[in-house]
Amino acid sequence: MTSTSPPAALRVGIVGTGGISRAHLPGWTELGAELHCFSEAGAEEFSAATGARVHASLEELLAAVDVVDVCTPTPSHPGIVRAALDADRDVVCEKPLALSPEEARDLVAHAERVGRRLFPAHVVRYFPQYAAAKRAIDTDAIGTLAVLRFERTGSLPDRSWYADDELSGGIVMDQMIHDIDQALWMAGPVEQVYAQQSVAGADSDVRTAHVVLTHRSGALSHCRGFWGPTGTRFRYAFDLAGDAGRLQYDSEGDPGIVFDTVAAARQSSGDGFLPDVSTLRDPYAAELVDFIAALRGGAPARVEPADGALAVEVSAAALESLRTGRSIPC
Repeated sequence: MTSTSPPAALRVGIVGTGGISRAHLPGWTELGAELHCFSEAGAEEFSAATGARVHASLEELLAAVDVVDVCTPTPSHPGIVRAALDADRDVVCEKPLALSPEEARDLVAHAERVGRRLFPAHVVRYFPQYAAAKRAIDTDAIGTLAVLRFERTGSLPDRSWYADDELSGGIVMDQMIHDIDQALWMAGPVEQVYAQQSVAGADSDVRTAHVVLTHRSGALSHCRGFWGPTGTRFRYAFDLAGDAGRLQYDSEGDPGIVFDTVAAARQSSGDGFLPDVSTLRDPYAAELVDFIAALRGGAPARVEPADGALAVEVSAAALESLRTGRSIPC
């Protein structure tokens, strides 16, 4: 009789150990991954909390892992993704893939050239409310889409680079790209983008942006994003209208969730940067489980590389509209 050994644990290298890397931990834990990390700051603390093996350089980490999880600030994404692909590693990359459409498309093409998988981490596709809305659209439950409205509210993240539009792409490329991706996922390609932004005179970190997408189907998507002062509660909402019905959701008034005093206090004490997912199937975990299932089985994931590049392209068009005051063809 022959015995078979259990499959070796997936070796995952987390690059960047800031806030978003912690959101990815439940998924890697669920997958039984062996964790490795490299970061310019905070790696030892991350290791103490997670048991991840610390590496002194990116090159050392790449030699030790199977999959790379890029959780660094946006400007560093392209260089790290290319290095991982060139080291023959599959890659999960936090959104956005890059700040420019050209660079995002180049990363997608590079992954194809070297024969490795690249997964853009557009996690909102894995929130159950948005996934249910997509199923309703796909089954024609609300008919032909006419008007889609998306809202996202939160505090400006507490890392200084987020407030620098040259580094983060500002509220449009960093926060609103989530809802731009939802509009593309649900209503399809766009032909025109128009955007406006209002910045508070007393505090330039407080801002509201509006992006209107004209889809090739004729549908219109309105995306509104708000970065408020410290303490602003995270909120997300959508309102989807078709010729056969309407579908609405607002996390602020979710009738399926009732918070007791302790849970309400915990929610209100959050940083306002990431949504509270304690009452949901963790969407960050669902995202990573889907990516690894696609990697192992060869099937498409819910988010493919081209989706990540297209979200960057439309977000960049919105930024161009902000600069010029014009509608931008896309």
